[in-house]
Amino acid sequence: MRVDLLSREYPPEVYGGAGVHVEYLARELRKLADVRVRCFGGDREEPGVSAYRVPGGLEAANAALQVLGVDLEMAAACDGADVVHSHTWYANFAGHVAKMLYGTPHVVTTHSLEPLRPWKAEQLGGGYTLSSWAERTALASADAVIAVSEGMRRDVLAAYPEIPPAKVNVIHNGIDTAQYAPDPGVDVLEKHGIDPGRPYVIFVGRITRQKGLVHLLHAARSFAADAQLVLCAGAPDTPEIAEEVSGLVRGLDRDGVFWISEMLPKPEVIQLLTHATVFVCPSVYEPMGIVNLEAMACETAVVATATGGIPEVVADGETGLLVPISQGADGEPHDPELFAADLAARVNELLGDPARARAMGRAGRARAIDHFSWPHIAERTMTLYRSLT
Repeated sequence: MRVDLLSREYPPEVYGGAGVHVEYLARELRKLADVRVRCFGGDREEPGVSAYRVPGGLEAANAALQVLGVDLEMAAACDGADVVHSHTWYANFAGHVAKMLYGTPHVVTTHSLEPLRPWKAEQLGGGYTLSSWAERTALASADAVIAVSEGMRRDVLAAYPEIPPAKVNVIHNGIDTAQYAPDPGVDVLEKHGIDPGRPYVIFVGRITRQKGLVHLLHAARSFAADAQLVLCAGAPDTPEIAEEVSGLVRGLDRDGVFWISEMLPKPEVIQLLTHATVFVCPSVYEPMGIVNLEAMACETAVVATATGGIPEVVADGETGLLVPISQGADGEPHDPELFAADLAARVNELLGDPARARAMGRAGRARAIDHFSWPHIAERTMTLYRSLT
């Protein structure tokens, strides 16, 4: 069986969880099928991987229109595939066109949903309407939809009630626990000036409204005085949120704040996760959150928002602590001050009890190994493909 995986992101150009997902899914599916990866960006040297750039006539167009231009070129290359499998709205239109053009079954994995990210109108302008149309059209006509969590499945059916529930399947994201494992070294900490002898809180993610970094920075004002704060945060969505985050970081009245804005190699992130007392995921929207699994696999306790699929990953009181959130139509907390205070309280709870944090870290790694293996996910995905061909 030939499977064409369609994605905006693929190594080395990976910015979020969807890119991580496609990387590992492709690796495992290659053991079971003929897999071709079609992605955006610069040329790739990896066999079976083709990358596509914005067509010349669209280089000055709205960003969403550029995406659709890339999608058309990707779709043209899907001739001969037995299944096309698209990831995120960036590639959904390519899968939809390939289905119409060649009659190929189209599978969509939903890593997020445009209706639940209204702040993207700030980033894309009128392109947000276009991205929303592309996503809705592709999902409604897909042969199967994969939700990465039960929470994501509920969101899909609520946002797109025209989709039959039987068409939406839950296959969780996974983690490579051989690669993501505790690293006892401290050279990366020393490289960035982090004191291995002091506890620290770490955030890893993009600078976007979705990831809730602004709320974390408000909460950090109340973190225990001896705790360091490590922010592996880059790729801001807009200049406005970049400036807002910069101002909040400058305004933190505490020492031991480290902001690493460049994309670090995985081994460096793994070491930083390993030595953290607490990993924080303050997302206001997170269908699942692979980064929580990455922290758990490195034996680090997690404090995360109780939203989306996160409660299916982080076992509250066992592998970490969940922070309640009440949200408005814009996705932001109804009471940002309360959310930040609750976030700080749970972080401080673990900073004040390092033995409990270590126990949660060990339980987190065991949970990652037992429930989220990539070979199992690939087998379930292949079973779905076979049901469509």
